[in-house]
Amino acid sequence: MTGVSYWLNSTGDPPLAPSPPVNADVVVLGAGIAGITTAYLLKQAGLTVTVIEAGDRLAAGVTGHTTAKVTSQHGAIYSSLTSRFGQDTARAYGAGQQLAIDWIETEAAAIGADADWSRRDSYAYAERPSSVEGLRREAGAAADAGLPASFTTETGLPFDVAGAVRFTNQAQFHPRKWLLELATRIPGDGGTIVTGIRALGLTEGDPCVVVTTAGPVRARHVVVATHYPIFDRGLYFARLEPRRDLVVAGYPAAAGPDGMYISTEDRHSVRTAPAGDGRSLLLAGGEPHRVGARTSVARHYDALRTWARERLSLDEPAYRWLAHDLTTVDALPYVGGFHRRTRNVWVATGFGHWGMTNGTLAGTLLRDLITGVENPLAGVLDPQRLTVRQSATEFVKANAYVATRFVGDRVDALAARRGAESVPAGRGRIVTDGPRAIAAYRDDDGALHCVSARCTHLGCLVVFNDAERTWDCPCHASRFDTDGRVLAGPAVRPLSPADPPD
Repeated sequence: MTGVSYWLNSTGDPPLAPSPPVNADVVVLGAGIAGITTAYLLKQAGLTVTVIEAGDRLAAGVTGHTTAKVTSQHGAIYSSLTSRFGQDTARAYGAGQQLAIDWIETEAAAIGADADWSRRDSYAYAERPSSVEGLRREAGAAADAGLPASFTTETGLPFDVAGAVRFTNQAQFHPRKWLLELATRIPGDGGTIVTGIRALGLTEGDPCVVVTTAGPVRARHVVVATHYPIFDRGLYFARLEPRRDLVVAGYPAAAGPDGMYISTEDRHSVRTAPAGDGRSLLLAGGEPHRVGARTSVARHYDALRTWARERLSLDEPAYRWLAHDLTTVDALPYVGGFHRRTRNVWVATGFGHWGMTNGTLAGTLLRDLITGVENPLAGVLDPQRLTVRQSATEFVKANAYVATRFVGDRVDALAARRGAESVPAGRGRIVTDGPRAIAAYRDDDGALHCVSARCTHLGCLVVFNDAERTWDCPCHASRFDTDGRVLAGPAVRPLSPADPPD
């Protein structure tokens, strides 16, 4: 079973520019669905656009590790939105998601994109009878919001459910095929995409100056679409919670169910995808937990494989991957001005595991904001919106967790006083050298790799991910390889090398 996402394994990479130009109308940081869609739309609007991606491949971060459901059914969100914000907000949110679905389909047809697009029904289901009343409320709230929703007990799943909310005429696709189609239309005539270049800093002004590992780039506008915003302004680290789901995928003996599914009770997720060789790939997701939690990711994978075998007859998964995303404290994405005082720095983040529509919607909204076109969702998704009453509880919980980990992990590391000799082959542990905490990893050949355990973002101690063999920050989800290289932000600088403790 490979640890590479199917979406990445089944697609190549286009030739790109070796370095960014010095000037552009807009610099877009991040080449996932939000960044590429934004850049594509801005180029269509006549602006010169430079996309800068820190990784080596396009759409290889969060977007390349999704389940790629293109749906306005985001779990059971509409009853919650209606009760917390009112029906107008629920209706606006749902309409925006539906517009994103229709835009992808229309644009794909217009440019002749082959992205395995398929219209499917979507189901949010529950197995416990005690959950049915909540499902009925959700179906009613979604229908009142103008969405194609109804309650049903028939899903097509190979196991019984107590009930489900069905959304008709939703969709699924191959996310990387889609984004590569868009990306190939950005270069030329003032458009540029570069990979392997990391943004390190930003000076706001007219123009803005983005400091990168390839030198400075100047632009009238900067869009930060890096999943977790990489610049520490706007207090996003206090308003976003990093969560991960796991995915296993393989080729079942029998055809999988026709729809797309997610459990409202434990977040198990199911969909199929054409594999291009006449076979159908079955994707099973689940085992949600916070990034950097004190838990074995490998055991979570084992639990998901067991669930997929028992419930879906998926005996031998061929792929596995992690699906990361960020949830805002009020469950609505942040799309708009980066902070209150800026007029030309923009952000798109907090898609809550529904990035295929939210990322697309972010692209259309940012295009309108940058080009001065009125958009009715601007106020709803404004990152500076005042939702104190609706989000106070989640805000306090998220930041209490961070504070506990920031202090508690240090205390635990010093109390344990473990040395490097305690690290077995193929594993990593936090060890100490006096007051210093060191992230020590011993490879399969017995060689020890030591780096500082302090995340270069805000200083939390990293945690070893035993499935991916990475160091993950439990506070804000930065990820590093075993030699300290940044794999995912908000950190932009690597973990510093450290000498093995005596």
